[in-house]
Amino acid sequence: MKERHELNPRTRFSNRVDDYIRYRPGYPPELLAWLREAICLSPSWRVADIGSGTGLLSSHFLEAGCTLIGVEPNAAMRAAAERAFAENPRFVSVAGSAEATTLADHSIDLVSAGQAFHWFEPVATRREWRRILKPAGYALVVFNSRLIEATPFMRAYDQYLIDHAVDYTGVDHRRGVQEKLHSVFDGYQEKRFRFTLRHRYDDVRGLSMSSSYVPAPGHPRHEAFFAGLQEIFDAHATDGVVDFPYETEAYVGRV
Repeated sequence: MKERHELNPRTRFSNRVDDYIRYRPGYPPELLAWLREAICLSPSWRVADIGSGTGLLSSHFLEAGCTLIGVEPNAAMRAAAERAFAENPRFVSVAGSAEATTLADHSIDLVSAGQAFHWFEPVATRREWRRILKPAGYALVVFNSRLIEATPFMRAYDQYLIDHAVDYTGVDHRRGVQEKLHSVFDGYQEKRFRFTLRHRYDDVRGLSMSSSYVPAPGHPRHEAFFAGLQEIFDAHATDGVVDFPYETEAYVGRV
């Protein structure tokens, strides 16, 4: 039977691209500073950003002067990155996946992956990354996690997702991530960075809509979901805003 669109990790974000671009948080500038120190990241490097999506992580390596190959299986997200970086000659867009990048053997200095990492099949990913990396190459996995216990709102928001989102607990990127890291890496260095964003309700709504587990327009639970979200926001907001504390988790090493 054909896999349902909403369950397929390669297509489930197709109708969320605009919200993803506008509302998803980027990564702190300290990340690049750490990579320059930890692995001597250089503008001469060729970086393959796997599951590159709309380019949130890719943009940092382009700013650092690297040549960036964005490898993304989702056509809508790949097209968004192509539009965003159309004027940058160091950006190359490729239709591929973590397990089958289409890139040449031993052609990459650094393989990176952001939030998409939790969708990857680890054994095939390790095999493919070892194939495309140069002998002295590195792999990086980095993602932003909400600090759920930081505030009453963050606790309430997470519980609301558990109770009312479509499949939140099943696709949460934190689920099983340590096991996948150990399956892909030979060993890694770890660094964490904290930052906080302040959001009005429209920002919280858009951020929620960028997540594949939130009922999309047309879903029978869509209207009720956002009515309840508004109630939670109103109960915790101060002067019309709530704090969203994040922690960026970064892992870099050999595969």
